Amino acid sequence: MVKILHFADAHIDIATHGPYDPDDGLFVRVKDFLKSLDAIVAAAIEEKVDLVIFAGDAYKDRSPAPTYQREWGKRIMRLSRAGIPTILITGNHDVSPSQKRAHAIQEFSTLDVPHVVVVDRPRFLEPKDLEGLPVQVLGIPWVTPSLVKNAAPEAAEPNAELDVIIENAVTVMIQQALEQRDPALPFILAAHASIRGALIGDERTIKLGRDVQLSQGLVRDERIDYVALGHIHRFQDLNPGGHPPVIYAGSIERVDFGEAGDDKGYVIAEVSRGETHYTWHKLATRPYRDLSVTLRAGDNAMEKILAALPQPEELEGAIIRLNISYPDNADATIDDAQIRERARLALELKINKIPKFSLRARLGENGETQSMTPEELLKLYWKQNHTDESEIDALQALGERIIHADETEAQP
Repeated sequence: MVKILHFADAHIDIATHGPYDPDDGLFVRVKDFLKSLDAIVAAAIEEKVDLVIFAGDAYKDRSPAPTYQREWGKRIMRLSRAGIPTILITGNHDVSPSQKRAHAIQEFSTLDVPHVVVVDRPRFLEPKDLEGLPVQVLGIPWVTPSLVKNAAPEAAEPNAELDVIIENAVTVMIQQALEQRDPALPFILAAHASIRGALIGDERTIKLGRDVQLSQGLVRDERIDYVALGHIHRFQDLNPGGHPPVIYAGSIERVDFGEAGDDKGYVIAEVSRGETHYTWHKLATRPYRDLSVTLRAGDNAMEKILAALPQPEELEGAIIRLNISYPDNADATIDDAQIRERARLALELKINKIPKFSLRARLGENGETQSMTPEELLKLYWKQNHTDESEIDALQALGERIIHADETEAQP
């Protein structure tokens, strides 16, 4: 039996909410992510786990600031000094589109950090690669077309769609590892990938590119004893009650309001050949509160708004978004100062006002929209609909990809 700790999607440099702390040069929200990471490292040491698997996405992008690299490095070095073998898998946020450029966690392999194995290409790790641990691990990082070309060229069928090529490549990688494994030892598949059927959170502020979804049949092979996944931020088991457990550990902190209702944590599993038991451990994370109020003509606006807000003590330290929908003539009845007084103990309050104009009034009656491009109309829609500024760029980019999808597919 091998005892492992599995976590993923740290994204420690996301600082979309909260103030900057001048004492240590970190944003308060970054310190929240680091607090969760500290708890995970402490658990690995206290629980005396045999192996730590990080299933990808250390940062929000592939070019982290040196300050954040320092903070991530401190925590990984604690595991190294404790002598715990640690596997770091690169996720889509860690890698550059160019295979010739370094990825975000490259320094651990460059400096040959003791007890740390970086998986930035598909690797089949045997006991000799893991300091004699009686376990085998197939590590698969975020799969890119260039990675497929190098790791599984036989998967690149002529004229095949990219999704098919990548799924074929991953199939080849898994089957080859299963064929060469020692059947007497437990086998773990660790990957940063999307699996069909997984429940996906909103995560709009940090999604990069289009996901290729892999079939559940690839990861439910009973010759595998545990599947450690990263990429999707919600904890879930895609094979409940079956063998192997197919686990997304989830992210270690909420990244936006799309995850307001999700708890965050990590997994400790006891893995044996043919039998695995795991426990998901919840982390103490900062609460998000996404509240909505709809005002109608004749309502006492502030009475209804305050009735929807918890008492100040219940909002202490929280990140709050208050969505207020109201008739277009009721703006003057909303007292922002009174709302902020109620939420004075919160870390941050965003008041999102959504006036309900008629469609004709919102788009204008002079026909000017008739000459606008679809992209320009989309931008106007976000503005008129009072969409959160932090979300507009990602939504606009997605909309434009959809608008031009047919043109892209038609190109030779």
